[in-house]
Order: sequence, then structure tokens, then C-alpha cells
Amino acid sequence: MKNKNKIKITVNGKQIQVIPNLSLKNLITKLKIPLNKIAIELNKKIIDKKRISKINLQKDDKIEIVHFIGGG
Repeated sequence: MKNKNKIKITVNGKQIQVIPNLSLKNLITKLKIPLNKIAIELNKKIIDKKRISKINLQKDDKIEIVHFIGGG
């Protein structure tokens, strides 16, 4: 796929290119991140993980993914 058919988004401070209207759920799957151990922020708003399949990414979106790590 040519770059002109992709949009730029930022994930944890790193710019990447994805297909237009990729769902947030598909991005998380593509990044191989376990959904049950993360929190997701999209454009400075916390996202309810129940809604991620309904959210399509747009040009210049900024996503922060925080991993939960257990310990003691």
C-alpha cells in the first residue's frame, strides 16, 4: 500500500502510519498488546475499552497506551 493511502498517528510519542479509519481495537491487536492490562488515552481522553471497536482513528490522533505491571 502506498504511503499516500495512509494517515499518520502518534502512539506513545512515536509517529506511525496506518490505513484510514482503522479501529482502535485493530490497532491494539496489530501492536500485540494484551487488552486486559492497559489503559488507553485518545487525544487526552481516557477511552472505555468496551468502545474501542467503535472508534476509528483519524489523521493526527494521539494515542497513549499505559501498561499495568504488578509487583510488590
